[in-house]
Amino acid sequence: MKKTIIYLRTSTEEQNPENQLKDCEELIKKLSIFDYEVIEEKQSAFKDNVKRVRFEEIKKAIQKQQIKNLIVWDLDRLYRNRQKLLDFFNFCKVHNCKIFSVRQEFLNAFDNLNLPQGFEFLAEMYRNNFLHFLGWIAEEESRKKSERVKSAVRKDTGITKSYKGNKWGRKSISSKRLKEKVKELRGQGLSFREILRHEEIYYYDKNKNRKKPSLATIHIYLKD
Repeated sequence: MKKTIIYLRTSTEEQNPENQLKDCEELIKKLSIFDYEVIEEKQSAFKDNVKRVRFEEIKKAIQKQQIKNLIVWDLDRLYRNRQKLLDFFNFCKVHNCKIFSVRQEFLNAFDNLNLPQGFEFLAEMYRNNFLHFLGWIAEEESRKKSERVKSAVRKDTGITKSYKGNKWGRKSISSKRLKEKVKELRGQGLSFREILRHEEIYYYDKNKNRKKPSLATIHIYLKD
């Protein structure tokens, strides 16, 4: 890895990181850095059970003191958890890596505070307070987003629907022929898996593709 890394993170496959990259490259120009590497990742920074492979690679390189500058568009690209964000800043400080954020560029001003001798610790204290605050905002944003998604879903007679009344999840396979054939084969003594493998057990999806139903569908048909 190069000594300067631009880390771009988006949380879904649909998001486009190009705007992040453009802003990060503008910041790099201000810092008079011309040699850098861009590392992109599409993964959540909020869920504990999700591993960010490229970010872990960056952390290992920082630990080996191979990275001197880490550039991000926003600090929430690193973590959406305030304690983890603060711990990461301390981790980078120990290993001589500076973090620069486009949207929180004002944090760099703490490095240039003209404090009286013996009061230099105040700069780090002020920065940590700001990091706590910024981490709290990121946490709240993620929590509210999750709540909005949950509130848009309601249960109606056991069926999960959106607030507009549309069903969520995979649509059930509706075929009178298929259901009757399943029951006929079951009556002949075939097991569920034998029924599923039978050449006449199939259906067509909306794109006219021939498909096999799931084993769960066979169970449902035989319960009716």
